[in-house]
Amino acid sequence: MITLKGKDPKMIANNLTSSEATHPGELIKEEIEARGITQKKLASQMGISYTVLNDIVRGRRCINTECALLLEAALGIEAGLWLKLQGEYDMQEVKRNASFMEKLKSVRRVAAIL
Repeated sequence: MITLKGKDPKMIANNLTSSEATHPGELIKEEIEARGITQKKLASQMGISYTVLNDIVRGRRCINTECALLLEAALGIEAGLWLKLQGEYDMQEVKRNASFMEKLKSVRRVAAIL
């Protein structure tokens, strides 16, 4: 978290959490469009089905380690970045789940008593 003297940390742009999580599939879509290749061609290069890649691009499927390594080989973008983006997306989605956040508060209360 970035802090500046006299500024509320919640009001610093780099500390803000987007209200809408960005699935890494959106970034894949932008990348392949910028390179002028199709999802079918990328899927073929990666050795996966078009359906699997399309599900990732549409945010219906997550990027796992195997997929991240295949993306690295096909696009030259480090696997670790894809996994980090997926982890951040997953974290943000879970934090938006009100019932889970209540459960988390309950667990923290119990842990604080111990």
